[in-house]
Amino acid sequence: MEPGEEPKQSEHESPEESKRIALVPTGSYFRPTAQQAEQSHKFWDSQPMPKLATLLRGPQEDSSAGPLDPPKTVADVRQTPYNLPPGFEWLDVDIMDETWAQEVYTLLAQNYVEDDDSMFRFDYQIPFLRWALTPEGYFRDWHVGVRVAGKNKLVGFITGIPFSVVIYGVRMTMCEINFLCVHKTLRTKRLAPVLIKEVTRRVNVRNIWQAVYTAGVVLPSPVAQCRYWHRSLNPVKLVEIGFSRRNERLNNTRLTKLYKLPTEPLIPGVREMTRKDVPVVHQLLSSYLEHLSLHPEFTQAEVAHFFLPQDNVIYSYVVVDPESKEVTDFFSFYSLPSSVLMSAKYPTLNAAYAFYVVPNRFPLAAIFKDMLILAKKHGFDVFNALDLMENATVFSDLRFGQGDGNLQYYLYNWTCKAMTQEKVGLILV
Repeated sequence: MEPGEEPKQSEHESPEESKRIALVPTGSYFRPTAQQAEQSHKFWDSQPMPKLATLLRGPQEDSSAGPLDPPKTVADVRQTPYNLPPGFEWLDVDIMDETWAQEVYTLLAQNYVEDDDSMFRFDYQIPFLRWALTPEGYFRDWHVGVRVAGKNKLVGFITGIPFSVVIYGVRMTMCEINFLCVHKTLRTKRLAPVLIKEVTRRVNVRNIWQAVYTAGVVLPSPVAQCRYWHRSLNPVKLVEIGFSRRNERLNNTRLTKLYKLPTEPLIPGVREMTRKDVPVVHQLLSSYLEHLSLHPEFTQAEVAHFFLPQDNVIYSYVVVDPESKEVTDFFSFYSLPSSVLMSAKYPTLNAAYAFYVVPNRFPLAAIFKDMLILAKKHGFDVFNALDLMENATVFSDLRFGQGDGNLQYYLYNWTCKAMTQEKVGLILV
Protein backbone atom coordinates (compact mmCIF):
# COMPACT_ATOMS: atom_id res chain seq x y z
CA MET A 1 0.00 0.00 0.00
CA GLU A 2 1.42 3.37 -1.03
CA PRO A 3 1.75 6.20 1.53
CA GLY A 4 -1.59 8.00 1.91
CA GLU A 5 -3.54 5.27 0.14
CA GLU A 6 -6.75 4.15 1.82
CA PRO A 7 -6.84 0.54 2.98
CA LYS A 8 -8.66 -1.72 0.56
CA GLN A 9 -11.95 -3.24 1.65
CA SER A 10 -13.61 -6.40 0.53
CA GLU A 11 -17.16 -6.15 -0.76
CA HIS A 12 -18.57 -7.36 2.56
CA GLU A 13 -16.20 -5.64 4.98
CA SER A 14 -17.28 -2.60 6.92
CA PRO A 15 -14.60 -0.04 7.84
CA GLU A 16 -16.37 0.61 11.13
CA GLU A 17 -18.37 -2.17 12.70
CA SER A 18 -21.60 -1.17 14.41
CA LYS A 19 -21.65 -1.98 18.12
CA ARG A 20 -24.59 -3.85 19.57
CA ILE A 21 -26.73 -0.75 19.78
CA ALA A 22 -30.41 -1.47 20.25
CA LEU A 23 -31.67 2.08 20.63
CA VAL A 24 -35.02 2.45 18.91
CA PRO A 25 -37.19 5.53 19.37
CA THR A 26 -40.30 3.83 20.70
CA GLY A 27 -41.58 0.88 22.60
CA SER A 28 -38.96 -0.98 24.58
CA TYR A 29 -39.19 1.07 27.74
CA PHE A 30 -37.08 -1.41 29.72
CA ARG A 31 -35.26 -4.69 29.27
CA PRO A 32 -37.59 -7.21 30.91
CA THR A 33 -36.52 -10.13 33.05
CA ALA A 34 -37.63 -13.58 31.93
CA GLN A 35 -40.56 -13.43 34.35
CA GLN A 36 -41.57 -9.96 33.18
CA ALA A 37 -41.32 -11.06 29.55
CA GLU A 38 -43.60 -14.03 30.26
CA GLN A 39 -46.10 -11.76 32.02
CA SER A 40 -45.93 -9.33 29.10
CA HIS A 41 -46.76 -12.06 26.60
CA LYS A 42 -49.64 -13.26 28.77
CA PHE A 43 -51.00 -9.71 28.79
CA TRP A 44 -50.67 -9.23 25.03
CA ASP A 45 -52.17 -12.66 24.35
CA SER A 46 -55.27 -11.38 26.13
CA GLN A 47 -55.52 -8.35 23.84
CA PRO A 48 -57.09 -8.14 20.35
CA MET A 49 -53.80 -8.76 18.53
CA PRO A 50 -52.90 -11.27 15.80
CA LYS A 51 -51.33 -14.38 17.26
CA LEU A 52 -47.58 -14.77 16.81
CA ALA A 53 -47.75 -18.12 15.04
CA THR A 54 -49.83 -16.59 12.26
CA LEU A 55 -47.52 -13.74 11.36
CA LEU A 56 -44.26 -15.64 11.81
CA ARG A 57 -45.10 -17.42 8.57
CA GLY A 58 -44.27 -14.19 6.80
CA PRO A 59 -46.33 -12.13 4.34
CA GLN A 60 -49.66 -13.83 3.76
CA GLU A 61 -51.31 -13.20 0.45
CA ASP A 62 -54.72 -14.56 1.41
CA SER A 63 -55.20 -13.25 4.96
CA SER A 64 -58.43 -11.42 5.64
CA ALA A 65 -58.24 -7.92 7.07
CA GLY A 66 -60.38 -6.34 9.73
CA PRO A 67 -60.91 -5.77 13.44
CA LEU A 68 -60.39 -8.62 15.89
CA ASP A 69 -62.81 -7.46 18.58
CA PRO A 70 -66.57 -7.80 18.05
CA PRO A 71 -68.18 -4.46 17.10
CA LYS A 72 -68.69 -2.13 20.06
CA THR A 73 -70.13 1.28 20.72
CA VAL A 74 -69.03 4.00 23.11
CA ALA A 75 -71.86 2.90 25.40
CA ASP A 76 -70.07 -0.43 25.86
CA VAL A 77 -66.91 1.24 27.15
CA ARG A 78 -66.09 1.50 30.83
CA GLN A 79 -66.63 5.13 31.84
CA THR A 80 -64.34 5.23 34.89
CA PRO A 81 -60.54 4.83 35.02
CA TYR A 82 -59.01 1.50 35.93
CA ASN A 83 -57.87 0.98 39.49
CA LEU A 84 -54.26 1.72 40.37
CA PRO A 85 -52.23 0.20 43.23
CA PRO A 86 -52.67 2.07 46.57
CA GLY A 87 -50.60 5.24 46.75
CA PHE A 88 -50.91 6.18 43.06
CA GLU A 89 -53.40 8.24 41.07
CA TRP A 90 -54.16 9.08 37.44
CA LEU A 91 -53.17 12.39 35.86
CA ASP A 92 -53.97 14.07 32.55
CA VAL A 93 -50.52 15.42 31.72
CA ASP A 94 -50.43 18.94 30.28
CA ILE A 95 -47.22 18.83 28.24
CA MET A 96 -47.51 22.58 27.63
CA ASP A 97 -47.26 23.25 31.38
CA GLU A 98 -43.65 23.82 32.40
CA THR A 99 -43.86 21.85 35.65
CA TRP A 100 -45.37 18.76 34.09
CA ALA A 101 -43.24 18.98 30.96
CA GLN A 102 -40.21 18.87 33.24
CA GLU A 103 -41.67 15.87 35.09
CA VAL A 104 -42.15 14.02 31.79
CA TYR A 105 -38.64 14.92 30.70
CA THR A 106 -37.13 13.68 33.97
CA LEU A 107 -39.07 10.41 33.94
CA LEU A 108 -38.04 9.61 30.36
CA ALA A 109 -34.46 10.83 30.73
CA GLN A 110 -33.88 8.57 33.74
CA ASN A 111 -36.06 5.55 32.92
CA TYR A 112 -36.75 5.22 29.19
CA VAL A 113 -35.02 3.27 26.40
CA GLU A 114 -31.44 2.13 26.94
CA ASP A 115 -29.18 -0.05 24.82
CA ASP A 116 -28.44 -3.60 25.98
CA ASP A 117 -25.19 -2.58 27.68
CA SER A 118 -26.67 0.44 29.51
CA MET A 119 -24.26 2.81 27.78
CA PHE A 120 -26.82 5.11 26.13
CA ARG A 121 -30.30 6.34 27.01
CA PHE A 122 -32.64 8.46 24.93
CA ASP A 123 -32.78 12.11 25.99
CA TYR A 124 -36.06 13.44 24.59
CA GLN A 125 -36.04 17.21 24.99
CA ILE A 126 -39.15 19.17 26.02
CA PRO A 127 -39.57 21.03 22.68
CA PHE A 128 -39.38 17.66 20.91
CA LEU A 129 -42.01 16.14 23.20
CA ARG A 130 -44.35 19.07 22.59
CA TRP A 131 -43.81 18.72 18.84
CA ALA A 132 -44.50 14.99 18.91
CA LEU A 133 -47.57 15.13 21.16
CA THR A 134 -49.55 18.22 20.16
CA PRO A 135 -50.64 18.04 16.52
CA GLU A 136 -53.91 19.73 15.62
CA GLY A 137 -56.79 17.88 17.24
CA TYR A 138 -54.78 16.11 19.95
CA PHE A 139 -56.54 15.12 23.18
CA ARG A 140 -54.84 16.04 26.45
CA ASP A 141 -56.54 13.16 28.25
CA TRP A 142 -54.64 10.77 25.93
CA HIS A 143 -51.40 11.94 27.62
CA VAL A 144 -51.84 9.62 30.57
CA GLY A 145 -49.72 9.88 33.70
CA VAL A 146 -49.47 8.06 36.98
CA ARG A 147 -48.24 10.09 39.91
CA VAL A 148 -47.58 9.46 43.58
CA ALA A 149 -50.83 10.30 45.35
CA GLY A 150 -50.92 13.92 46.46
CA LYS A 151 -47.53 14.74 44.96
CA ASN A 152 -46.28 16.20 41.70
CA LYS A 153 -44.10 13.16 41.10
CA LEU A 154 -44.65 11.39 37.78
CA VAL A 155 -43.83 7.66 37.88
CA GLY A 156 -45.66 6.32 34.83
CA PHE A 157 -46.53 7.68 31.40
CA ILE A 158 -48.11 6.67 28.10
CA THR A 159 -49.39 8.82 25.23
CA GLY A 160 -51.66 8.66 22.24
CA ILE A 161 -52.39 11.04 19.40
CA PRO A 162 -55.15 10.63 16.77
CA PHE A 163 -53.92 9.96 13.26
CA SER A 164 -55.41 8.97 9.92
CA VAL A 165 -53.67 5.77 8.81
CA VAL A 166 -54.05 3.75 5.63
CA ILE A 167 -53.52 -0.02 5.78
CA TYR A 168 -53.69 -1.83 2.44
CA GLY A 169 -55.97 0.89 1.13
CA VAL A 170 -58.30 0.96 4.17
CA ARG A 171 -58.42 4.43 5.74
CA MET A 172 -59.24 4.81 9.41
CA THR A 173 -58.64 7.13 12.33
CA MET A 174 -56.33 5.39 14.75
CA CYS A 175 -54.40 6.18 17.89
CA GLU A 176 -50.62 6.36 17.66
CA ILE A 177 -49.26 5.06 20.97
CA ASN A 178 -45.87 6.20 22.25
CA PHE A 179 -43.67 6.91 25.30
CA LEU A 180 -44.75 4.01 27.51
CA CYS A 181 -42.49 4.41 30.54
CA VAL A 182 -42.54 3.24 34.15
CA HIS A 183 -40.10 4.34 36.85
CA LYS A 184 -37.40 1.71 37.34
CA THR A 185 -38.22 1.22 41.01
CA LEU A 186 -41.88 0.37 40.28
CA ARG A 187 -41.64 -2.25 37.57
CA THR A 188 -42.83 -5.04 39.83
CA LYS A 189 -46.09 -3.13 40.38
CA ARG A 190 -47.46 -4.15 36.95
CA LEU A 191 -48.21 -0.53 36.08
CA ALA A 192 -47.47 -0.92 32.37
CA PRO A 193 -50.49 -3.14 31.57
CA VAL A 194 -52.76 -0.81 33.54
CA LEU A 195 -51.40 2.19 31.61
CA ILE A 196 -52.08 0.39 28.33
CA LYS A 197 -55.61 -0.58 29.37
CA GLU A 198 -56.36 2.95 30.56
CA VAL A 199 -55.17 4.72 27.43
CA THR A 200 -57.13 2.13 25.39
CA ARG A 201 -60.26 2.97 27.39
CA ARG A 202 -59.78 6.69 26.79
CA VAL A 203 -59.31 6.11 23.07
CA ASN A 204 -62.41 3.89 22.88
CA VAL A 205 -64.48 6.53 24.68
CA ARG A 206 -63.86 8.72 21.62
CA ASN A 207 -65.14 5.96 19.31
CA ILE A 208 -61.69 4.99 18.03
CA TRP A 209 -60.93 1.26 18.13
CA GLN A 210 -57.56 0.72 16.46
CA ALA A 211 -54.03 1.78 17.34
CA VAL A 212 -50.53 1.58 15.92
CA TYR A 213 -47.32 1.38 17.91
CA THR A 214 -43.75 0.15 17.64
CA ALA A 215 -41.39 -1.65 19.97
CA GLY A 216 -37.85 -2.94 20.01
CA VAL A 217 -39.05 -6.28 21.37
CA VAL A 218 -41.12 -9.01 19.73
CA LEU A 219 -44.62 -9.20 21.17
CA PRO A 220 -47.74 -10.89 19.77
CA SER A 221 -47.63 -9.95 16.95
CA PRO A 222 -45.79 -7.59 14.58
CA VAL A 223 -47.19 -6.75 11.18
CA ALA A 224 -43.75 -5.64 9.96
CA GLN A 225 -40.16 -5.49 11.11
CA CYS A 226 -37.61 -2.85 10.19
CA ARG A 227 -33.96 -2.44 11.14
CA TYR A 228 -31.89 0.62 11.96
CA TRP A 229 -28.80 1.52 9.98
CA HIS A 230 -26.20 4.03 11.15
CA ARG A 231 -23.99 6.41 9.19
CA SER A 232 -21.07 7.95 11.08
CA LEU A 233 -20.72 11.72 10.85
CA ASN A 234 -18.26 12.11 13.73
CA PRO A 235 -16.60 8.67 13.61
CA VAL A 236 -13.80 9.30 16.10
CA LYS A 237 -16.25 10.39 18.80
CA LEU A 238 -18.48 7.39 18.09
CA VAL A 239 -15.55 5.06 18.65
CA GLU A 240 -14.47 6.86 21.83
CA ILE A 241 -17.91 6.60 23.44
CA GLY A 242 -18.32 2.96 22.46
CA PHE A 243 -21.13 3.43 19.94
CA SER A 244 -18.98 1.93 17.18
CA ARG A 245 -15.86 -0.20 16.88
CA ARG A 246 -13.09 0.81 14.54
CA ASN A 247 -11.46 -1.56 12.10
CA GLU A 248 -7.98 -2.05 13.54
CA ARG A 249 -6.38 -1.06 10.21
CA LEU A 250 -7.79 2.47 10.44
CA ASN A 251 -6.25 5.20 12.58
CA ASN A 252 -8.25 8.34 13.46
CA THR A 253 -6.99 10.28 10.45
CA ARG A 254 -8.01 7.61 7.98
CA LEU A 255 -11.30 7.03 9.77
CA THR A 256 -12.15 10.72 9.53
CA LYS A 257 -11.17 10.79 5.87
CA LEU A 258 -13.27 7.72 5.13
CA TYR A 259 -16.44 9.41 6.40
CA LYS A 260 -15.65 12.92 5.20
CA LEU A 261 -18.49 14.82 3.54
CA PRO A 262 -18.73 18.05 1.54
CA THR A 263 -19.53 21.12 3.60
CA GLU A 264 -22.54 22.22 1.53
CA PRO A 265 -25.42 20.38 -0.20
CA LEU A 266 -24.65 19.15 -3.72
CA ILE A 267 -28.16 19.34 -5.19
CA PRO A 268 -28.84 22.78 -6.68
CA GLY A 269 -31.85 24.55 -5.22
CA VAL A 270 -31.87 22.96 -1.75
CA ARG A 271 -33.32 25.29 0.88
CA GLU A 272 -35.10 25.08 4.21
CA MET A 273 -38.83 24.48 4.07
CA THR A 274 -41.06 27.48 4.81
CA ARG A 275 -44.76 27.84 5.56
CA LYS A 276 -45.51 28.73 1.94
CA ASP A 277 -44.24 25.27 0.96
CA VAL A 278 -46.87 23.43 3.04
CA PRO A 279 -49.37 22.81 0.18
CA VAL A 280 -46.80 21.43 -2.25
CA VAL A 281 -45.06 19.35 0.43
CA HIS A 282 -48.47 17.96 1.39
CA GLN A 283 -49.10 17.02 -2.23
CA LEU A 284 -45.66 15.44 -2.71
CA LEU A 285 -45.95 13.43 0.49
CA SER A 286 -49.48 12.24 -0.25
CA SER A 287 -48.60 11.10 -3.76
CA TYR A 288 -45.46 9.29 -2.61
CA LEU A 289 -47.00 7.51 0.37
CA GLU A 290 -50.21 6.32 -1.28
CA HIS A 291 -48.41 3.40 -2.96
CA LEU A 292 -47.25 1.92 0.36
CA SER A 293 -49.11 -0.69 2.41
CA LEU A 294 -48.97 1.17 5.75
CA HIS A 295 -48.78 4.95 5.81
CA PRO A 296 -50.23 8.07 7.43
CA GLU A 297 -52.62 10.36 5.61
CA PHE A 298 -51.45 13.83 6.54
CA THR A 299 -53.64 16.92 6.49
CA GLN A 300 -52.07 20.24 5.54
CA ALA A 301 -52.29 21.29 9.18
CA GLU A 302 -50.34 18.18 10.19
CA VAL A 303 -47.73 18.84 7.50
CA ALA A 304 -47.27 22.34 8.91
CA HIS A 305 -47.03 21.01 12.46
CA PHE A 306 -44.68 18.09 11.84
CA PHE A 307 -42.42 19.50 9.12
CA LEU A 308 -41.93 23.24 9.55
CA PRO A 309 -38.35 23.46 10.85
CA GLN A 310 -37.55 23.85 14.55
CA ASP A 311 -33.93 23.92 15.71
CA ASN A 312 -32.96 20.78 17.61
CA VAL A 313 -36.31 19.19 16.77
CA ILE A 314 -37.15 18.84 13.07
CA TYR A 315 -35.13 19.77 9.98
CA SER A 316 -37.01 19.94 6.67
CA TYR A 317 -35.81 20.94 3.22
CA VAL A 318 -37.21 21.31 -0.26
CA VAL A 319 -35.52 21.28 -3.65
CA VAL A 320 -36.49 24.15 -5.94
CA ASP A 321 -36.02 23.87 -9.69
CA PRO A 322 -33.78 26.83 -10.68
CA GLU A 323 -35.74 27.45 -13.89
CA SER A 324 -39.38 26.78 -13.03
CA LYS A 325 -38.98 27.80 -9.34
CA GLU A 326 -41.21 24.86 -8.45
CA VAL A 327 -40.59 22.58 -5.47
CA THR A 328 -39.71 19.15 -6.83
CA ASP A 329 -38.37 17.13 -3.89
CA PHE A 330 -38.62 17.09 -0.12
CA PHE A 331 -36.68 15.56 2.77
CA SER A 332 -36.61 15.76 6.56
CA PHE A 333 -34.83 14.42 9.62
CA TYR A 334 -35.32 14.91 13.35
CA SER A 335 -33.05 15.31 16.35
CA LEU A 336 -33.07 12.70 19.10
CA PRO A 337 -29.98 12.87 21.35
CA SER A 338 -28.96 10.19 23.83
CA SER A 339 -27.20 10.56 27.14
CA VAL A 340 -23.82 8.84 27.15
CA LEU A 341 -23.81 7.06 30.49
CA MET A 342 -20.16 6.01 30.67
CA SER A 343 -18.19 8.95 29.29
CA ALA A 344 -17.03 12.03 31.17
CA LYS A 345 -15.67 13.58 27.97
CA TYR A 346 -18.86 13.30 25.91
CA PRO A 347 -22.14 13.52 27.89
CA THR A 348 -24.34 13.51 24.76
CA LEU A 349 -24.60 11.56 21.52
CA ASN A 350 -26.18 13.89 18.95
CA ALA A 351 -28.19 11.70 16.62
CA ALA A 352 -30.24 12.63 13.57
CA TYR A 353 -32.98 10.28 12.35
CA ALA A 354 -34.31 10.16 8.81
CA PHE A 355 -37.97 11.17 8.78
CA TYR A 356 -40.01 11.46 5.57
CA VAL A 357 -38.18 11.73 2.25
CA VAL A 358 -39.79 12.25 -1.16
CA PRO A 359 -37.46 11.83 -4.16
CA ASN A 360 -38.87 13.09 -7.43
CA ARG A 361 -36.55 15.00 -9.74
CA PHE A 362 -33.41 13.73 -8.00
CA PRO A 363 -32.50 10.15 -7.05
CA LEU A 364 -32.87 9.05 -3.45
CA ALA A 365 -29.11 8.52 -3.05
CA ALA A 366 -28.39 12.16 -3.92
CA ILE A 367 -31.04 13.35 -1.47
CA PHE A 368 -29.72 11.12 1.31
CA LYS A 369 -26.20 12.41 0.72
CA ASP A 370 -27.40 15.97 1.12
CA MET A 371 -29.21 14.95 4.32
CA LEU A 372 -25.93 13.61 5.66
CA ILE A 373 -24.14 16.82 4.68
CA LEU A 374 -26.76 18.99 6.36
CA ALA A 375 -26.88 16.81 9.48
CA LYS A 376 -23.11 17.06 9.78
CA LYS A 377 -23.35 20.83 9.30
CA HIS A 378 -25.86 21.00 12.16
CA GLY A 379 -23.46 19.20 14.50
CA PHE A 380 -24.87 15.68 14.56
CA ASP A 381 -22.55 12.77 15.33
CA VAL A 382 -24.48 10.00 13.62
CA PHE A 383 -27.32 9.70 11.12
CA ASN A 384 -29.79 6.86 11.66
CA ALA A 385 -32.36 5.51 9.23
CA LEU A 386 -34.77 2.61 9.07
CA ASP A 387 -34.73 0.29 6.07
CA LEU A 388 -38.36 1.11 5.24
CA MET A 389 -39.71 2.62 2.03
CA GLU A 390 -36.79 2.84 -0.44
CA ASN A 391 -34.15 3.72 2.15
CA ALA A 392 -32.23 0.43 2.03
CA THR A 393 -31.26 1.00 -1.61
CA VAL A 394 -28.84 3.80 -0.65
CA PHE A 395 -27.19 2.45 2.51
CA SER A 396 -24.27 0.60 0.95
CA ASP A 397 -23.01 3.40 -1.29
CA LEU A 398 -23.29 5.98 1.49
CA ARG A 399 -21.36 3.90 4.06
CA PHE A 400 -24.23 3.11 6.40
CA GLY A 401 -23.57 0.24 8.78
CA GLN A 402 -26.25 -2.20 9.87
CA GLY A 403 -27.21 -1.90 13.51
CA ASP A 404 -28.69 -4.45 15.87
CA GLY A 405 -31.77 -2.37 16.64
CA ASN A 406 -34.91 -3.87 15.12
CA LEU A 407 -38.21 -2.03 15.25
CA GLN A 408 -41.41 -4.07 15.23
CA TYR A 409 -44.66 -2.52 13.98
CA TYR A 410 -47.91 -3.49 15.70
CA LEU A 411 -51.58 -2.89 14.95
CA TYR A 412 -54.05 -3.07 17.84
CA ASN A 413 -57.43 -4.65 17.10
CA TRP A 414 -56.66 -5.10 13.41
CA THR A 415 -55.48 -8.11 11.47
CA CYS A 416 -54.04 -8.10 7.98
CA LYS A 417 -51.30 -9.81 6.04
CA ALA A 418 -47.78 -9.07 7.20
CA MET A 419 -45.71 -6.74 5.03
CA THR A 420 -42.06 -6.37 4.14
CA GLN A 421 -40.19 -3.30 5.30
CA GLU A 422 -40.13 -1.52 1.95
CA LYS A 423 -43.94 -1.40 2.07
CA VAL A 424 -43.91 0.46 5.41
CA GLY A 425 -44.39 4.22 5.09
CA LEU A 426 -45.12 5.14 8.71
CA ILE A 427 -42.47 6.61 11.02
CA LEU A 428 -43.14 7.00 14.72
CA VAL A 429 -40.77 9.16 16.75
